[in-house]
Amino acid sequence: MENKKEMTIPNVSAATDTEQSLSKCTDNSIVNQNMDFKGYEQTFEEMQREILRQLDPSYLKTVSMTTLYDTVFEVQTPLIDGLLQRGTYLFVGSPKVGKSFMMAQLAYHISTGTQLWEYKVRKATVLYFALEDDYQRLQKRLFQMFGAKETGNLYFATECKTVNGGLEEQIRGFMREHPDTGLIIIDTLKRVREAGGADYSYASDYDVVARLKALADSYKVSMLIVHHTRKQKSEDIFDMISGTNGLMGAADGAFVLSKDKRISNNATLDVAGRDQQDMKIHLVRDSERLVWNFAKSETEMWKEPPEPLLEKIADTLFSESDRWEGTASELCERLAVDIKPNVLSLRLSINASRLFRDYGIRYQNSRTHDGRKVSLWKETEQTA
Repeated sequence: MENKKEMTIPNVSAATDTEQSLSKCTDNSIVNQNMDFKGYEQTFEEMQREILRQLDPSYLKTVSMTTLYDTVFEVQTPLIDGLLQRGTYLFVGSPKVGKSFMMAQLAYHISTGTQLWEYKVRKATVLYFALEDDYQRLQKRLFQMFGAKETGNLYFATECKTVNGGLEEQIRGFMREHPDTGLIIIDTLKRVREAGGADYSYASDYDVVARLKALADSYKVSMLIVHHTRKQKSEDIFDMISGTNGLMGAADGAFVLSKDKRISNNATLDVAGRDQQDMKIHLVRDSERLVWNFAKSETEMWKEPPEPLLEKIADTLFSESDRWEGTASELCERLAVDIKPNVLSLRLSINASRLFRDYGIRYQNSRTHDGRKVSLWKETEQTA
């Protein structure tokens, strides 16, 4: 079940909330019916005014702080806890450092749902554009890395169209056939962008990643775009990403895989992002299987501070039932907490993802004929 954003038209929470036909209304007076008609007329007029506003060339779409606070956004769980969030990320490294082997490892673990190093993984279908490989090389690489344990949720393409030449339509076609897709890997960026000479401008760099990000965001999936580093060294390893700052500016974050010596099996993976804690992970490559093994992390996995309210909801409301509905005021009384109802609703809106992730409880805040209603229900987390 998906959470829905607050709409202009009141949400219908159950079949009993819908209006019945006049022939079935046995206890409604003519006065009440007229009031209902007036309400519908007012709603229809508001819809007409909103449509006319949007047709006005000077229309600017805005959201008030009040509406923002009232909105319960859809739960977005990471594909890999503490490592890979939903969004679009650059995956960067020098040539032959082992980027494609890392991509195959990430793709395999997500497509099978098996834990990667010390991080929990959520199972999802993976689309891997291995544009610098052929199927025979992929076959040998995957068998060397994972043996005979194959998966039907990992799909490969060794050729595709460019960003401006139809790649979006190809990805949308795949998503229609595989709606459970959680990760798209493009290996490499150069293979899907238009030829524009050796040097690209900030605008063109930003545009190509922004278009791919818009596509990933529309499906709420993770996208990894493989790219390479420049030869010049820098104190900030993310400044070594080849191209302009437009690439990093348009992406949600970046991973940089690097070695001190090319012949070494030791490497570091630096991670930075908007929704991701900065990390440095030390890895060791298995020289036989060619997989990357975890050695240590300089940054411990970030954990959110405790939120006693969520635990109290789980213990108080769901010890004997799988659903609770009522007003925010009633919820305050039920939980016996000294919190204003509007503050309680806001805290639940902000923590809706965490409430579902940690306790399997969905939260919705909707308007009904009787006012604002809080709905909480138990639901098993999906693997994708």
